[in-house]
Amino acid sequence: MSVNVIFGSDGGATKAVASKIAKKLSGKAIDIKDATTADFESPSLLIVGSPTYGNGTLQTDWEDNIEKLTSANLSGKKVAIFGTGDQEGYPESFVDAIGILYDYVVDTGAEVVGFTDTAGYDYSGSTAERDGKFVGLPLDQDTQSSKTDKRITEWISRLT
Repeated sequence: MSVNVIFGSDGGATKAVASKIAKKLSGKAIDIKDATTADFESPSLLIVGSPTYGNGTLQTDWEDNIEKLTSANLSGKKVAIFGTGDQEGYPESFVDAIGILYDYVVDTGAEVVGFTDTAGYDYSGSTAERDGKFVGLPLDQDTQSSKTDKRITEWISRLT
């Protein structure tokens, strides 16, 4: 199975997570700034990830390059989403970037995989929560980094 993990990151936390996921799946981690349409279309599993900024916005590099995702032919392709956020500092918009990416991915006709139970997270609101589940893998590197490896491993097991 071929896997591309396309991410945006400024501080490095999301890049580190993307690299960890790619390594576990023998895939490639690609910064959204360097990604091409083929990077979205070619793998059998596409994973996209972004940190959530402030009160619930998508990372700047994603905003500047979103057309790479929206113009790709992802109809029928399996796509998984992950994001980093701070549930204590921004409990009302925890990992909103996952929800933003989810809406873009769904609009391409892709099949989103990797929904995650909300148990174990402490937040008050998130656009990434739909029908009682997160639409991807939420990670809090600020307050729950000790849970990251286990969460990634468990999430990956549901993607393949």
